Amino acid sequence: MTRLLAIETATSACSAALSVDGHIQERHALAPRQHAALILPMIESLLVEADLQAGQLDAIVFGQGPGSFTGVRIAASVVQGIAFGAGLPVVAVSTLATLALGAMEESGEAQVMVALDARMSEVYWGVYRQGKDGLPVLQGEECVDSPDDVPLPQGGRWVGAGSGWDSYGETLMTRTGERVVRVLPDLEPRARDLVRLGADRFSRGLCITPEQAVPVYLRDRVVREPPVK
Repeated sequence: MTRLLAIETATSACSAALSVDGHIQERHALAPRQHAALILPMIESLLVEADLQAGQLDAIVFGQGPGSFTGVRIAASVVQGIAFGAGLPVVAVSTLATLALGAMEESGEAQVMVALDARMSEVYWGVYRQGKDGLPVLQGEECVDSPDDVPLPQGGRWVGAGSGWDSYGETLMTRTGERVVRVLPDLEPRARDLVRLGADRFSRGLCITPEQAVPVYLRDRVVREPPVK
């Protein structure tokens, strides 16, 4: 029996999910700036409902970003605290991959361009195709870039997903042309999808230690420098 707890707080959505042999329960809320107050009660309620203690889990899965700087730090710190205390391994999963899986489930399409608003006139960008197991496979690399310059895939029908399509939809549609057949600008990454990706990585032995559970920002520069006078 495999028992995995998953935490995703990298965007405006906050969610936790518990998977027990593939049976998934989730707590989810669209609650900007309330993640720190919500995530621990979500985790506690899932464990209580399943009559489990943290030490009975096999691993903890977390959305490592990219996304909100505060959000990904919350997930990393919570995961480190639980994993250290319970002596558990950690599985790190890209927030963009989690969103891609949600978009595939929502749309029924097999190819997704994920764009999260990265502020500073940029997007966090990742291009995914559905693999034989139904899970998203990254094409190329995830990056942070101007909507005018995001790298584009070749061929087929594509779905656009994530807040970047809300903030920079016109620019991205001009950039991607007829490739995109549907846009899901309000779709958020959810722990129910994260835990599925985490289960796959856990089964392949792709675990890390708690101290290695750190955010992925993609961007080194987090504020604009003032103009030179």
